[in-house]
Amino acid sequence: MAHRFHPTLLREYDMRGVVGRTLTEADAYAVGRSFGTIVRRRGISPARGSRIAIGYDGRLSSPALEEAVVKGLQDSGTNVVRIGLGPTPMLYYAEAVLDVDGGIQITGSHNPADHNGFKLVLQHNAFFGPDILEMDAMAAAGDWSEGAGTVETVTIMDRYAARLVEGFDGAAWRIGWDAGNGAAGPVVDKLVKLLPGEHHVLFTHVDGHFPHHHPDPTVEANLADLKALVRSKKLDFGVAFDGDGDRIGVIDGKGRVIWGDQLLGIFAELVLKDRPNAPIVADVKSSQALFDRIAELGGRPLMWKTGHSLIKSRMKQVAAPLGGEMTGHVFFADDYYGYDDGLYAAVRLIRGLTRLGRSLAALHDAMPALINTPEIRFPVDESRKFAVVEEVRDRLHRVGAEVDETDGLRVSTVDGWWLLRASNTQDVLVARAESATEAGLTRLIAEIDSQLADSGVIRAFQGPDRHSMGKNDAIAHE
Repeated sequence: MAHRFHPTLLREYDMRGVVGRTLTEADAYAVGRSFGTIVRRRGISPARGSRIAIGYDGRLSSPALEEAVVKGLQDSGTNVVRIGLGPTPMLYYAEAVLDVDGGIQITGSHNPADHNGFKLVLQHNAFFGPDILEMDAMAAAGDWSEGAGTVETVTIMDRYAARLVEGFDGAAWRIGWDAGNGAAGPVVDKLVKLLPGEHHVLFTHVDGHFPHHHPDPTVEANLADLKALVRSKKLDFGVAFDGDGDRIGVIDGKGRVIWGDQLLGIFAELVLKDRPNAPIVADVKSSQALFDRIAELGGRPLMWKTGHSLIKSRMKQVAAPLGGEMTGHVFFADDYYGYDDGLYAAVRLIRGLTRLGRSLAALHDAMPALINTPEIRFPVDESRKFAVVEEVRDRLHRVGAEVDETDGLRVSTVDGWWLLRASNTQDVLVARAESATEAGLTRLIAEIDSQLADSGVIRAFQGPDRHSMGKNDAIAHE
């Protein structure tokens, strides 16, 4: 029996689609059959048989998709360990500590409520890119192993929560927590009972309708409730999580957002105290201030491609103890497992502020003043988005521009830098620019729009699109 995945389901970092349109239970079954077949044919654990952990987030479609994946794994002859509802990092933790060969999380991450998908890990490594294409080819050919795998259920949430606070050496802070009705909520409820201090929680009840706000902490509007809580209670800071808990958003005591690249700069200072000259990986959308800060602290800043799977893999390649993205994915391989975990990042922030002996607001005040845009996202047809980037690239090379092609085009000029790249998760182009002056930023944005216009693309809004950083704010998404 063959199966064809919708081409838009196959993303670089993982698999994501719109339920009922580009993602169905038949797709979920095929994911289970294909992934199980790959594990079995690679002969990873022939003596005891292959075992895969599986979890799911709080979206309305997740339980049915989980059932289908389990069935697919069983029919491939793979044994299944079900860990139930929880955040993606809980699945990563299960894969790291249980006697399993890999894991699958059913999750729509931060995407709209009618989206869902799969994040996969095999033998403690991200499963992405060519691996996903291998599953696609296998499903299209119906080239699946046969068998009758077993199913068991393991309760791991309490163990995971306890691991988050292992070795905790932080002080008692006053903190707000916003789970956004996402899958991190039940863990947040457990976690705050294990921590010293005063804790106020918002929206920890899992609800796939997301009745209060969408769980994407990179959109500042989604942080309004947390900001209000921090201000009304005069808290030290607040943290928020996306729908599957692998990303963190942070608010300082003055209600200002600490964006992902800024947060990574704080963590870099702490990690580099113990690991001088260590490489720190950050994605191509991050502020130049972050890369400069890492170098200033004695670390080795490494710019890399956007995407949780790509950052994790690069960190392993260079033995980096820390990595992160502007979007709030933070990856600790320093006394942790190297995967992105928003809840663990929150705990490390508590510990880190204690060690530095400074408030988050004070650290924010000390950040360099830069002016940059939010992440500007605008729709471009799937068939054109990569072609547009190539056309811009060719024009830039013809005029001798300074271009870093790590991921898309990051162009350096006397005014600062600007970025253009095709999203790997949605049919959009992504742009961003940063300068030391308002006039410089205006010129950078004009250059972006000029290049896009030469390829027949006009952004819907071509206004100032800017935020002041350092004193610093920005918006990210992917």
